Amino acid sequence: MADPLPIAQHGDIRCELLPALANRHGLITGATGTGKTITLQTLAEHFSRIGVPVFMADVKGDLTGISQAGHLSPKIAAVLAERGLPTPESLACPTTLWDVFGQAGHPVRATVSDFGPLLLSRMLALNETQAGVLNMVFKIADDQGLLLLDLKDLRAMLQHVGDNASQFTTSYGNVSAASIGAIQRGLLQIEQQGGDQFFGEPMLDISDFMQTVDVSQAPTTPSGSAPQGGASASGQSPKTPMGVINILAADQLMNAPRLYGTFLLWMLSELFELLPEVGDLDKPKLVFFFDEAHLLFKDAPAVLLERIELVVRLVRSKGVGVYFVTQNPLDVPDTVLGQLGNRVQHALRAFTPRDQKAVKSAATTMRANPGLDIETTITELAVGEALVSFLDAKGRPSVTERVFVHPPGSQIGPITPAQRQALIAQSLVAGVYEKTVDRDSAHEMLKARAAGTAATPSGDRSMAEEAQAAARGGSVSAPAAEGGGGLMDGLKDMVFGSTGPRGGRRPGLAEAAASSAVRSIGSAVGREIIRGVLGSILGGSRRR
Repeated sequence: MADPLPIAQHGDIRCELLPALANRHGLITGATGTGKTITLQTLAEHFSRIGVPVFMADVKGDLTGISQAGHLSPKIAAVLAERGLPTPESLACPTTLWDVFGQAGHPVRATVSDFGPLLLSRMLALNETQAGVLNMVFKIADDQGLLLLDLKDLRAMLQHVGDNASQFTTSYGNVSAASIGAIQRGLLQIEQQGGDQFFGEPMLDISDFMQTVDVSQAPTTPSGSAPQGGASASGQSPKTPMGVINILAADQLMNAPRLYGTFLLWMLSELFELLPEVGDLDKPKLVFFFDEAHLLFKDAPAVLLERIELVVRLVRSKGVGVYFVTQNPLDVPDTVLGQLGNRVQHALRAFTPRDQKAVKSAATTMRANPGLDIETTITELAVGEALVSFLDAKGRPSVTERVFVHPPGSQIGPITPAQRQALIAQSLVAGVYEKTVDRDSAHEMLKARAAGTAATPSGDRSMAEEAQAAARGGSVSAPAAEGGGGLMDGLKDMVFGSTGPRGGRRPGLAEAAASSAVRSIGSAVGREIIRGVLGSILGGSRRR
């Protein structure tokens, strides 16, 4: 069993997170500049030490320093001495960088089909009617065996359903042209925000987030740290293997907040759906930090909130711990807040009525300490100071303590572009996701189907015209009569037809039979090929 993780202390008071209860989820809150990022980095570093992989979004661009060994500055050393905190061991963690746009890390992609209509409706901000039409489009695509991989597939499918709405109304329901147009406009907006780069193949394999590295076997650089960042600067390797820290570059992604929140929820849902049930473990299989969590819940419909609550409640049994990071505890719905057992509360500023409500809410949801006025203390906390309540060995929230969070042993702040490129090149997944794959899917299949439909009727029509011409005397010729008039002439006119004195044509028995056969063949072929949409291939009315 892994040892408790020392997260914060004040004198003899120590707050330690039990790895066996780390998958009971957590909440890190506090106003801007109060130390949430340092707390997040400290937690991630401790999880990596004990071999637990971590995923976290780098919203401000300064979490990548966890990949490099830290150096204690005189200012930080003075703060540690003043607070009575131990000097952290210099440490660099194995790190994999990811980026939806493929610039600051390995590309992250999902297929449209895998993303699903519920999350896509959330991303496109669709109303209930429009979401229903989108669900219908996904259902039709499934029934017709059309793969939806990227946005051009979805666009083609939307156009196909809109152009053939009357065919689908009976089986699937009404297709509103206005709803189709609204969805198309939403897709255009997502494309302008760069979201089209997220949809496609190769799709992210969620198991790539759950890797560990045996740093004792990793080659070291002249500075004494492993290329992925694993050995300590002092030359002493921590226990191995170490969990890989997965960092998503989210500074640009934050320009599309709805895309950001929906994307992280998709990854969390993937973990929930793909990982097997494992029950209670000695330590989590993965810890997932959800920074700027308010973007997930803002304006979310009831059906999506139910989905989030379900995932958070049940993903614990898959060995995954979820930690929401946000400024205000009111950003998280009560149904989700009740699932978060480990709490770190940094300072809140009560400048507005909503702030005052948040302070009171935070104070009442943490376990009371007889010697501490929690509501007053929240507004007095210094930077790096927090109110902490972790679950104890029996799964109960511990008494809330006022403590100082330990600083991380890794570098505080962002890495250089050269260091970023080195991490990408030496990554465990280098070269796996960089090249896109565009196989035949809905767009290509519908295009080929349209081309085939346009070519088939013209060919059939020319065959029918040839048959009709033959029936009229082109290849079916009357035998030459040896004599004119009489019984033989009458028999010839009855069988092969005759021409009246004014040029009128009266068909004979042979021509009538041939024309009837041609019409029957044309009607059958037409029904088989285009299901009667264009009528008879001879251009006349369709007969059955």
